[in-house]
Amino acid sequence: MIRGERVLLRAAERDDLPRFVQWLNDPIVLEYFGNLFPLSLEQEEKGYEAMLQDSSLCSFAVEFKGRRVGGAGLSSMDSRNRNAEVGLFIGVPELWDQGLGRDVTTMLLRYGFEELNLHRIYLRVFAANERAVYLYETLGFRHEGCWRRGESRHGRYHDIPWMSILRAEWSG
Repeated sequence: MIRGERVLLRAAERDDLPRFVQWLNDPIVLEYFGNLFPLSLEQEEKGYEAMLQDSSLCSFAVEFKGRRVGGAGLSSMDSRNRNAEVGLFIGVPELWDQGLGRDVTTMLLRYGFEELNLHRIYLRVFAANERAVYLYETLGFRHEGCWRRGESRHGRYHDIPWMSILRAEWSG
């Protein structure tokens, strides 16, 4: 378990899966995150089984005040170059804009840099997700580039900026 100021990251367990499916099928949560198609419990279970076998993936459930509220993790971990991609979501929209995402991201950076000895942590984000872009910028992530109109959602193409932070830049 990893304790932050407000949230707890713990290993994702099989009993978290129904809640993940609920969140990842919610159109509000999916606005800037997740699949384009409905996700079944069976699909999430298969993904969970694959995750257990994948050493390049570290997945967490996010808890706030003893309640499951989201998911987070590091993926595409590259031990040779010491890189990983960070991702997270808060699946309870009523809890957005309360600093939980900042706490989760800070904990993932600390874990990645201090425990996993990573050199670089990167992410992709929808440019229109201004809250997330602002959060990442304030934590020290720098823009590396952008997939112009790189993903289609709701009949519109969206720019997908790539951002990263190096261990030497991190102020943790």
